[in-house]
Amino acid sequence: MGIYKRGDVYWYRFNWYGEQIRESTKQSNKRVAEQIEAAHRTRLAKGEVGIRDRRTTPTLTQFAQVDFLPFVRSTFEAAPKTLAYYKNGVQHLTGFDGLATTPLDAITTNKIAAYAAKRREDGTQVATVNRELQVLRRMFALAVDCGKVTKPLPRVRMLPGERHRERVLITDEETAYFEASNNIGNETIAAYERALKGIRATKRGEEPIKPKDPLPT
Repeated sequence: MGIYKRGDVYWYRFNWYGEQIRESTKQSNKRVAEQIEAAHRTRLAKGEVGIRDRRTTPTLTQFAQVDFLPFVRSTFEAAPKTLAYYKNGVQHLTGFDGLATTPLDAITTNKIAAYAAKRREDGTQVATVNRELQVLRRMFALAVDCGKVTKPLPRVRMLPGERHRERVLITDEETAYFEASNNIGNETIAAYERALKGIRATKRGEEPIKPKDPLPT
């Protein structure tokens, strides 16, 4: 409860008659953030606003610009590739009219499916569309965490048919793999044979567990 820092800015969180209030102060100064939290508590106590201020849920574009992009910039400042990944996903998501101007809590699975279908019609690979859908999923998670919505958001499902790269060993790598495997197998067999002659096996009657197929075939 109280003030806590996320990225470069302070947030506050407290309970008001069983309802959790969680907001960003958009401030990096802790003292100012505490004053903002106190002001919110005072307004609630005076009945000037309702729980969570009963604000209109932001559209996807509004949430992206005001909350999500500042969050990823502060979080991934030292990871430019990750930051570029999120920015690219947001650019495409907010470029689709069916999502861009829709309030977060009004986005449905049908709207998400329509976005994915449009991207595929444009010739975008399944893997790329799925990366953008993962950005949308992360946006939804942050919106819930920030208290921007009061009801569960739809589950974002990935498209099937994504191609996956498989690593194929070259001849030298395959040879090295089998040599290493043989060494491990031989060491396992040797350890088992030593255990058969050890005190536990010969004096205490404790038979060691025989390894199962320790050598590769």
